Parts: sequence; C-alpha cells; structure tokens
Amino acid sequence: MRRSVEITLTAEERETLGVWARARSLPARQVLRARLVLMAAEGQRNATIADKLSIDPVTVWRWRKRFLAERLVGLERERPGRGPKPTKRRHWAQTIVRVTLDTTPPNATHWSVRTLADHLGLDKSMVQRVWKAHNLQPHRVETFKLSRDPQFIEKLIDVVGLYLRPPEHALVLCVDEKSQIQALDRTQPGLPLKRGRCGTRTHDYVRHGTTTLFAALELAEGKLIGKCFQRHRHQEWLAFLKLIDRQTPAELDLHLIADNYATHKHPKVQAWLARHPRVHMHFIPTSSAWLNLIERWFREIITKRIRHGAFHSVPALEQAIYRYIDAHNDDPKPLVWTADLADILPRIIRAHETLQTVQSS
Repeated sequence: MRRSVEITLTAEERETLGVWARARSLPARQVLRARLVLMAAEGQRNATIADKLSIDPVTVWRWRKRFLAERLVGLERERPGRGPKPTKRRHWAQTIVRVTLDTTPPNATHWSVRTLADHLGLDKSMVQRVWKAHNLQPHRVETFKLSRDPQFIEKLIDVVGLYLRPPEHALVLCVDEKSQIQALDRTQPGLPLKRGRCGTRTHDYVRHGTTTLFAALELAEGKLIGKCFQRHRHQEWLAFLKLIDRQTPAELDLHLIADNYATHKHPKVQAWLARHPRVHMHFIPTSSAWLNLIERWFREIITKRIRHGAFHSVPALEQAIYRYIDAHNDDPKPLVWTADLADILPRIIRAHETLQTVQSS
C-alpha cells in the first residue's frame, strides 16, 4: 500500500490551482491534476481522491509525488509517453511533406487532409499530425505586394522621417479617402447577442447607395478631420484640403502624407498648393499603403462601426460615421510609428530577393 504523502500549499499555489480547477479552456488533464492536488492538500487519502475523481489510486500517488518534486511546473509539463514509438509516422513523414510541398491534386489547387490521405493510402489523422509537426497549412494563403516604385527608398526615408522626427512648428497628417462605403440594410431584423449565442443577421441585404469618407489623422494628438462626399474626384479632394486648411492653426505648416492616387496630383490641386505654401505633400511609394497610418484608422471604423451595422440610407450611414469621428476626437489616441529604417529596409531587400528567386526558378 502506497502511503498518502502530505502536501502543503503556499497562498499563491492555492490560488493558481483554484483557477486551474475551475477553468474551461485548459486541457482536461491539467484541470484534473489541479483538483487532485487541492484535495490532497485538504488531507484526503489517495483512495478517497481516486473514488471522487474516478481514477486509479496509483495515479493519485504519482501526481502527489510529482507535485512535491516539481510543484506547479510538474502539473503543466507533459512527459514523453512510454508506449511504442510512432515508427510508421516517421517512415511516412518525409513523403507526406514532400508531396504536400511539391505537388498538387489534379482537380484542386492544394491538398486537404483527406485528399492527401486517400492519395497515399494513409489515415487522415497521420497526415494531420505530420502537418502540425511541420507547421504546414496548405489551405491558408497570405497576401503581399512589393512596391516597384523607382523612388521607393527616397519616399520611404521621407515618410518614416516625418513619423519618427516630425518637424517643429508643424503638423503631420496622414490623409486618404475610403471610397465605396456601402449603406447596407438587412432584409429582416436579426436576433441580439445573448449568453451562449452570438448575434444573428440575414445573409442577404439591400443596397442603399455608397459614400466616400475623406479623412486626415493628425499624428501628434491623434485627432481626426473627416468629411463624406458622394464622389472622390479632384474636386472633392480639393474641397477636403480646404477643410484641413480651415480647421488647423494658420501659423503651423502642414505636412500631408498621401498615396499616389491621380486626383491627389491634379493640375488644379497643384495650383491650389502653390498658393498655399504652408501645405507640403509627401507621397508614399506605390503599393505601400502600410506606410500610411490613416489606413489603420480606416480598419478601425470599418470593423467597429460599419461592418456589423445596418443602414437604411446613405445619410444614416454618414451620420454613423460622423458620430464615430466625434467619439474618437473626444478621447483621441495617436498611432505611434515604431519601426526604424534599419528594421524596414532589410526585410524589403529579403522580400525582393525571394521574389526574384521564385520568378527565376
């Protein structure tokens, strides 16, 4: 008979074990171990704990012993099993990886667990384990775009320099337009969010038109200037520049960071800029929207206010946008650029080298 060794817990260990024992997201085996140790710390015998938890008394004795030797770390860490080694998986792993990387099925763009298992005559769980061990996910594709702007380096240095070392007696603003924002309404009312069930909405919708949001994010304080227009021509862009000019202190220079959209360089816009020398335009390289911080704010308003909303008209959509802007300006939080050129340039160079290697192969 194995004797029940005494366990004494510190206050911190008791609190941690209590959290583990009540957790719903931790592995079931870790929750079981936490409950076992807590019951042991109360002075319960191995047989009593085993009966309450429906496990073998030897298991209780082993986890008591491991906890005394390793404390909380011993309950989290898994030791390698003592059963037979997966020799079949080791034999097939190289083949599974090679077929996954170098071939495609005749009627699809990538292998799935089941199609590859059928192709090789294996069990799908083996393919799944090999993919997990080698971090292979054929169903996932990430997007990218490398700029081919011949002045990429010069523009990058200019924009990042404004972010990291903004000029004195000046405001730096990231400006752009978010076009084709749709006023979508649902065909039937959805059910609200409740405990144990997410909110619902119909899969179909009614289009009530679109609007374009012109926005300028001030770098230092994070305040935003926004205006909705029905179109996004050079006339609307010029009207927005005039709005920025009116709503910013006249004694400060304005450095506007924008993309290379044609309306931003229209002759009438250039003429207006020539008459307003305090406004300086800085254009990011082509295909480099990640350099413009206003894009990050656009994602915020789309995900938090527009995507899940229902709007019965374009004016209703624009009112929602303006309310979101007002709430943002009541408690502005600036977006801080932290990446230096020493971090960005090596990654861009490696990406171009990789792309050239793929194209030449």
